Amino acid sequence: MGDAQERSPSTYANPWGCNELEHYTRHGVKGRSSFFTSPRGLRLFTRTFEPVHVTPSACICMIHGYTNDISWTFQNTAIRFAAEGYAAFTMDIEGHGQSDGLKAFIPDLNLVAEDFYAFFSMHKSEERYKNLPFFLFGESLGGGVCLLLHLAHPDAFDGAILLSPMCKISDKIKPPWPLPQLLTFFSWLAPTWAVVPTKELRPLSFKDPAKLELSLKNPNRYLGRPRLGTALEIVRVTSHLSERLNDVSLPFIVLHGSADVVTDPAVSKALFENAKSTDKTLKIYEGMWHALLAGEYDSDVDAIFTDIRNWLEERINKGRIR
Repeated sequence: MGDAQERSPSTYANPWGCNELEHYTRHGVKGRSSFFTSPRGLRLFTRTFEPVHVTPSACICMIHGYTNDISWTFQNTAIRFAAEGYAAFTMDIEGHGQSDGLKAFIPDLNLVAEDFYAFFSMHKSEERYKNLPFFLFGESLGGGVCLLLHLAHPDAFDGAILLSPMCKISDKIKPPWPLPQLLTFFSWLAPTWAVVPTKELRPLSFKDPAKLELSLKNPNRYLGRPRLGTALEIVRVTSHLSERLNDVSLPFIVLHGSADVVTDPAVSKALFENAKSTDKTLKIYEGMWHALLAGEYDSDVDAIFTDIRNWLEERINKGRIR
């Protein structure tokens, strides 16, 4: 299944202006980072967070989106989960952050899903977590990976939190014909070529200008054009997922901004309507953009996180009653 090597607290640039450990202490959490060796031999960077003063009530298994990583903005979300009383586990996708692989090159998302399944399963086998519920959490492409993971292992997790999940590419950012056909052809010849013409997505994702600036300062974030092979793989997987929405069976909450032009809120509605899950919740936030927890103004982020926490606590309490 792989192993994890503990790593000392990082001293590289961070958004807080203080040491990571000091920041964690301020929020009442403990955090550690390490490298996990995946079943296919990749060395993948991981982070784990827990509350200091209480025993975690659940475990949140987090998957970030395309060009993002588990530091900076996504790290803040994991810290917030821990501050709320949950354990949070997350890992840089292949080709992202500090993990192995060519930057932003993802040749096979099914293998990425299996990397995460192995990593999360390692934590599920730990004595202190074995009686806790495990929930998937995915943003954007990470939401799509959560669904791939669930479809491959239908009974492995107790539920999923899906933010702006990438189950289909929005028509608003697709390149016009005949570019998609030409890019598909050339992707077989030069899959790592970073030439896919798309709109700059970050200004379309982060509504709060200060948070957009913070995202752009992240030294690990990929700022180049999508690679041909990655773009083709995302199209393949999102097409596959859009055809399998009715196979989704786990409890889930899907959250989406109505003004999202990166992933289509209509697909989240289709997921809610077509999934065979008997426990499913849809939240559409009027006027909000793509990066719900990382890019909206603080008051809106607080409201979204309250919805997530309430959904989690309801399901955790149901499990306790049983």
